[in-house]
Amino acid sequence: MASVFIHHVVGDLTVGKPELVEFLETDTVESAIRAIGESTEGGIPVWKRRSHLGMVENSEMRQQRFVGILDSLDIVAFLSRSECLQDQEKAMKTSVSEVVVPNHSLLRLVDPGTRLIDALEMMKHGVKRLLVPKSVVWKGMSKRFSILYNGKWLKNIDTSNSSNNNLLINTNRPSSSNSTATTSLKDKFCCLSREDVIRFLIGCLGALAPLPLSSISSLGAINPNYYSIEASLPATEVTQKRPEDPRAVAIVEPSPEGQYKIIGEISASKLWKCDYVAAAWALANLSAGQFVMGVEDNVSLRTLPEFQVNSTATGNNGVVNWGGVGSNRPKKFSSRSVGFFSNKSPSLSPSRSMYRGRSAPLTCKVTSSLAAVMAQMLSHRATHVWVTEEENEEILVGVVGYSDILAAVTKSPASSIPPNQSVETLATTEIQS
Repeated sequence: MASVFIHHVVGDLTVGKPELVEFLETDTVESAIRAIGESTEGGIPVWKRRSHLGMVENSEMRQQRFVGILDSLDIVAFLSRSECLQDQEKAMKTSVSEVVVPNHSLLRLVDPGTRLIDALEMMKHGVKRLLVPKSVVWKGMSKRFSILYNGKWLKNIDTSNSSNNNLLINTNRPSSSNSTATTSLKDKFCCLSREDVIRFLIGCLGALAPLPLSSISSLGAINPNYYSIEASLPATEVTQKRPEDPRAVAIVEPSPEGQYKIIGEISASKLWKCDYVAAAWALANLSAGQFVMGVEDNVSLRTLPEFQVNSTATGNNGVVNWGGVGSNRPKKFSSRSVGFFSNKSPSLSPSRSMYRGRSAPLTCKVTSSLAAVMAQMLSHRATHVWVTEEENEEILVGVVGYSDILAAVTKSPASSIPPNQSVETLATTEIQS
């Protein structure tokens, strides 16, 4: 298994990745909604504007301009504020600097020659994005021994600073004869998410054997420290929790045995492509159970008030298109407007047997294999899977997120490479074996 992580570098995962287009903190919430819809993991990196546009940045300057990652949960929580519901047009024109939570540790700039094992270590400790510069000397696919990069030994630097997980790799690149091309690509980057890493790993399941077929419980991949609120509580309490990783809160009901049954979730991945205004209104006015289980259309017509939507166009699946300027129009709330339900579904009711569409939580059992959970997450574009008991599929015991999976696949002694180990010694050992 160690060969998968040692003989591949971050550059292997950047093949075909588009160039990063920076989303600035001065851009509006309206623009952010569009950008998040096209993003991975339901979030986008937010940057400060360059102080001098003509100046070439070094890695430290680039890292300092990163603000944080803005996701759909942040947007919905912001729009659910009373002042935003009263003046939605003003809320949509608000700059995202007032919404994004600053966190410089969520992104790390790395060299394309960084070993995959080092990239995984960063992501295990909280890094959600890797910013990788595009280079004219990068060939796209690593050789068998990628610790030899462009004919030079890769060397770890600053290994003493383990508390900051500073595992960047310094590569002694040969200078390119084409100086014009080098200059033109100097400021071009692509961004790798944890989803990209999991997609790469699922293509290497054979090399990871026997871990993929092992249960998540035997690998210690289940995180019991999840966030939850009871269904009877106001949904707006989610805005007080908003966990960092995964960005999800389970909505639960207590069982007679003192355990908790999961009935849904409020998360960045569920809200990713929903109607943000409808979801914000629901978050501010409904209980958590009503938010995830649905409000019957008949009830909403009789008892629920109108709210305003600043758009004249609504796309499929209840997604509001914010591309143009539209007049305010009243709209009755129903769970269908959040985008959780199919237009072909029968009359909605709070019954658990109803068709719930995207609102149903993604779950697995404690006996599920690691490969099955990875496939679930990728097929649903989810950042996590809730784990239930083997005997009772409603009883919640924990959650599995990206960092839990990365910790599981790297916990084997064969794949663990101490940061202070000499790569020259490592390469000699690998070649001799």
